[in-house]
Amino acid sequence: MFVCYKGNDRMATDREQEGRKGYAVGFEGLMEFLNDRLPRNEIIGTALRRDVPMYPDLALRELVANALIHQDFGISGAGPMVKMFGNRVETSNLGKPLGDIDRLLDQPPRSRNEALAAFMRRIGVCEERSSGVDKIVFESELYQLPPLRWETSGDSSRAVLFAHRKFRNMDRTERIRACYLHACLKFVMQEETTNTSLRKRFGFDEKSSAKASRIIRDSLDEGVIKPVDPKQGKRNARYKPAWA
Repeated sequence: MFVCYKGNDRMATDREQEGRKGYAVGFEGLMEFLNDRLPRNEIIGTALRRDVPMYPDLALRELVANALIHQDFGISGAGPMVKMFGNRVETSNLGKPLGDIDRLLDQPPRSRNEALAAFMRRIGVCEERSSGVDKIVFESELYQLPPLRWETSGDSSRAVLFAHRKFRNMDRTERIRACYLHACLKFVMQEETTNTSLRKRFGFDEKSSAKASRIIRDSLDEGVIKPVDPKQGKRNARYKPAWA
């Protein structure tokens, strides 16, 4: 089911489309239908103007595929849903995540529906190597979007991909979560988080190291990251997720 709302809430529906095809036949059509309705940003280069999607296509594909593959068929009442708002896209499905919702980046591969996951992999829709979340976070950083949010409510799961928002419009919680996900992504890539890497994630220039340091300090205070070396100095300091 795809629902497009006119604003940032559920007060007014702009378009609603119920899927009538199987996953193999209907997936590409769903993605085209979704992309045709997504907002775009205009980028002004040196000589040309060009439109770029508001959301990374790969991240959207992975989120939709995950909602299909990880649904719990033992729970009745609703199927996977994609909801588009003015400031975000939400995907949801019945069934809670298999594992810690804050450790989706580093968890070993687990599939609720192994046969379905294997089939979707063979037709090129998804992977079984548990790299989908890595790609989603990587692409959202590349587009400098606010951090993704995964939520559970009752027997359902929801993933929220937010539209671009300037750094000054992100609150402290979002900045800390962005730093945490960045540290998780770096860790699974066998790399470490630094002031420089965080500046790149947010699109800061070299003069904004103090701003990045403040985010790191807040993240340390919240206990979501920790120093690689407890004895390290501030200069060239390196960090990793608190669970690492």
